[in-house]
Amino acid sequence: MFNTDHFIADCLAAVHHDPTHKSVEEVVRRAMSDPDDVLAALGEPTEPGITPLYQSDKLTIVNLAWKPSTTIPPHNHEMWAVIGIYGGREDNIFWRRVKDHPEGLIEAAGARALTTGDVCPMGPDIIHSVTNPIPRLTAALHVYGGDFFEAERSEWEPEGLTEQLLNIEEVRRRFSN
Repeated sequence: MFNTDHFIADCLAAVHHDPTHKSVEEVVRRAMSDPDDVLAALGEPTEPGITPLYQSDKLTIVNLAWKPSTTIPPHNHEMWAVIGIYGGREDNIFWRRVKDHPEGLIEAAGARALTTGDVCPMGPDIIHSVTNPIPRLTAALHVYGGDFFEAERSEWEPEGLTEQLLNIEEVRRRFSN
Protein backbone atom coordinates (compact mmCIF):
# COMPACT_ATOMS: atom_id res chain seq x y z
CA MET A 1 0.00 0.00 0.00
CA PHE A 2 1.32 3.46 -0.91
CA ASN A 3 2.29 5.48 2.13
CA THR A 4 3.25 9.15 1.75
CA ASP A 5 5.74 9.10 4.64
CA HIS A 6 7.46 6.00 3.25
CA PHE A 7 7.52 7.53 -0.24
CA ILE A 8 9.19 10.68 1.11
CA ALA A 9 11.70 8.61 3.12
CA ASP A 10 12.48 6.47 0.06
CA CYS A 11 13.04 9.57 -2.10
CA LEU A 12 15.32 11.09 0.55
CA ALA A 13 17.31 7.85 0.80
CA ALA A 14 17.57 7.70 -2.99
CA VAL A 15 18.93 11.26 -3.21
CA HIS A 16 21.38 10.53 -0.39
CA HIS A 17 22.60 7.47 -2.32
CA ASP A 18 22.61 9.15 -5.76
CA PRO A 19 22.01 12.91 -6.18
CA THR A 20 20.90 12.47 -9.82
CA HIS A 21 17.33 11.65 -10.78
CA LYS A 22 18.05 7.97 -11.51
CA SER A 23 17.49 6.58 -7.99
CA VAL A 24 14.40 8.73 -7.41
CA GLU A 25 13.04 7.59 -10.77
CA GLU A 26 13.02 4.01 -9.45
CA VAL A 27 11.12 5.10 -6.32
CA VAL A 28 8.51 6.90 -8.43
CA ARG A 29 8.24 3.91 -10.82
CA ARG A 30 7.52 1.60 -7.87
CA ALA A 31 4.80 3.96 -6.67
CA MET A 32 3.26 4.33 -10.14
CA SER A 33 3.22 0.55 -10.66
CA ASP A 34 -0.08 0.76 -8.77
CA PRO A 35 -1.52 4.23 -9.45
CA ASP A 36 -4.87 3.25 -7.91
CA ASP A 37 -3.03 2.64 -4.64
CA VAL A 38 -1.49 6.14 -4.82
CA LEU A 39 -4.91 7.61 -5.59
CA ALA A 40 -6.47 5.79 -2.65
CA ALA A 41 -3.75 7.04 -0.29
CA LEU A 42 -3.71 10.66 -1.48
CA GLY A 43 -7.42 10.89 -2.26
CA GLU A 44 -9.26 11.79 -5.43
CA PRO A 45 -8.43 15.43 -6.16
CA THR A 46 -11.49 17.66 -6.05
CA GLU A 47 -9.81 20.92 -7.03
CA PRO A 48 -6.62 21.99 -8.80
CA GLY A 49 -3.56 22.93 -6.81
CA ILE A 50 0.05 22.40 -5.85
CA THR A 51 0.35 20.66 -2.49
CA PRO A 52 3.89 20.41 -1.09
CA LEU A 53 4.53 17.04 0.57
CA TYR A 54 8.21 17.72 1.32
CA GLN A 55 10.50 20.70 0.72
CA SER A 56 14.21 21.20 1.37
CA ASP A 57 17.19 22.59 -0.50
CA LYS A 58 17.97 19.08 -1.85
CA LEU A 59 14.49 17.73 -2.62
CA THR A 60 10.91 18.90 -3.18
CA ILE A 61 7.95 16.55 -3.54
CA VAL A 62 4.61 17.98 -4.61
CA ASN A 63 1.19 16.56 -5.31
CA LEU A 64 -0.20 18.36 -8.35
CA ALA A 65 -3.77 18.44 -9.59
CA TRP A 66 -4.29 20.07 -12.99
CA LYS A 67 -7.66 21.40 -14.05
CA PRO A 68 -8.96 20.54 -17.52
CA SER A 69 -7.46 22.55 -20.38
CA THR A 70 -4.72 24.06 -18.20
CA THR A 71 -1.54 24.87 -20.10
CA ILE A 72 1.67 25.93 -18.41
CA PRO A 73 3.94 27.80 -20.86
CA PRO A 74 7.47 26.61 -21.57
CA HIS A 75 9.62 26.72 -18.44
CA ASN A 76 12.71 25.15 -16.96
CA HIS A 77 13.34 23.86 -13.45
CA GLU A 78 17.13 24.37 -13.15
CA MET A 79 17.12 20.98 -11.39
CA TRP A 80 16.17 17.43 -12.35
CA ALA A 81 12.58 16.29 -11.99
CA VAL A 82 10.68 13.00 -12.02
CA ILE A 83 6.94 13.07 -12.76
CA GLY A 84 4.56 10.21 -12.00
CA ILE A 85 0.94 10.38 -13.17
CA TYR A 86 -1.52 8.62 -10.88
CA GLY A 87 -4.70 9.84 -12.57
CA GLY A 88 -5.45 11.47 -15.91
CA ARG A 89 -3.06 12.71 -18.57
CA GLU A 90 -0.60 15.48 -19.28
CA ASP A 91 0.94 16.36 -22.62
CA ASN A 92 4.50 17.68 -22.58
CA ILE A 93 6.23 19.57 -25.36
CA PHE A 94 9.99 19.61 -24.92
CA TRP A 95 11.91 22.66 -26.14
CA ARG A 96 15.53 23.55 -26.85
CA ARG A 97 17.25 26.89 -26.98
CA VAL A 98 18.01 28.37 -30.40
CA LYS A 99 21.80 28.54 -30.42
CA ASP A 100 23.22 31.99 -29.69
CA HIS A 101 19.82 33.74 -29.83
CA PRO A 102 20.12 36.99 -27.82
CA GLU A 103 16.58 36.78 -26.36
CA GLY A 104 16.77 33.12 -25.34
CA LEU A 105 14.40 31.99 -28.10
CA ILE A 106 13.38 28.32 -28.01
CA GLU A 107 12.04 25.83 -30.55
CA ALA A 108 10.09 22.60 -30.16
CA ALA A 109 12.28 19.51 -29.91
CA GLY A 110 9.86 16.70 -29.06
CA ALA A 111 6.73 15.71 -27.18
CA ARG A 112 5.42 13.06 -24.83
CA ALA A 113 1.94 12.29 -23.57
CA LEU A 114 1.89 10.88 -20.03
CA THR A 115 -1.08 8.86 -18.83
CA THR A 116 -1.98 7.12 -15.60
CA GLY A 117 0.96 5.06 -14.37
CA ASP A 118 3.57 6.78 -16.58
CA VAL A 119 6.82 8.15 -15.17
CA CYS A 120 8.92 10.81 -16.90
CA PRO A 121 12.42 11.76 -15.72
CA MET A 122 13.79 15.14 -16.78
CA GLY A 123 17.36 16.33 -16.55
CA PRO A 124 18.26 19.71 -15.06
CA ASP A 125 18.45 21.44 -18.46
CA ILE A 126 15.03 20.37 -19.77
CA ILE A 127 12.59 23.03 -20.93
CA HIS A 128 8.99 21.90 -21.30
CA SER A 129 5.41 23.11 -21.50
CA VAL A 130 2.54 21.06 -20.13
CA THR A 131 -1.17 20.74 -20.90
CA ASN A 132 -3.97 18.75 -19.31
CA PRO A 133 -5.97 17.88 -22.46
CA ILE A 134 -8.75 15.85 -20.80
CA PRO A 135 -12.06 17.08 -19.34
CA ARG A 136 -11.20 16.20 -15.72
CA LEU A 137 -8.46 16.83 -13.19
CA THR A 138 -5.11 15.16 -13.73
CA ALA A 139 -3.16 14.11 -10.64
CA ALA A 140 0.61 13.64 -10.42
CA LEU A 141 3.49 13.37 -8.01
CA HIS A 142 6.41 15.59 -8.98
CA VAL A 143 9.80 15.10 -7.35
CA TYR A 144 12.47 17.78 -7.86
CA GLY A 145 16.19 17.67 -7.10
CA GLY A 146 16.24 20.96 -5.19
CA ASP A 147 13.92 23.54 -3.71
CA PHE A 148 11.26 23.92 -6.40
CA PHE A 149 9.68 26.94 -4.72
CA GLU A 150 12.89 28.94 -4.15
CA ALA A 151 14.97 28.23 -7.26
CA GLU A 152 15.38 31.03 -9.76
CA ARG A 153 14.43 29.85 -13.21
CA SER A 154 12.93 30.91 -16.52
CA GLU A 155 9.74 30.65 -18.45
CA TRP A 156 9.08 31.62 -22.04
CA GLU A 157 6.18 33.81 -23.04
CA PRO A 158 3.81 31.71 -25.15
CA GLU A 159 3.54 33.85 -28.28
CA GLY A 160 7.09 34.95 -29.06
CA LEU A 161 8.84 32.20 -27.06
CA THR A 162 11.28 34.67 -25.52
CA GLU A 163 12.78 34.07 -22.09
CA GLN A 164 11.77 35.83 -18.90
CA LEU A 165 12.08 35.24 -15.16
CA LEU A 166 9.53 32.73 -13.82
CA ASN A 167 7.24 34.01 -11.07
CA ILE A 168 6.36 31.07 -8.78
CA GLU A 169 3.31 32.87 -7.40
CA GLU A 170 1.97 33.18 -10.94
CA VAL A 171 2.51 29.44 -11.41
CA ARG A 172 0.55 28.74 -8.20
CA ARG A 173 -2.24 31.02 -9.48
CA ARG A 174 -2.44 29.14 -12.78
CA PHE A 175 -2.97 25.91 -10.88
CA SER A 176 -5.65 27.27 -8.58
CA ASN A 177 -7.81 29.24 -11.02
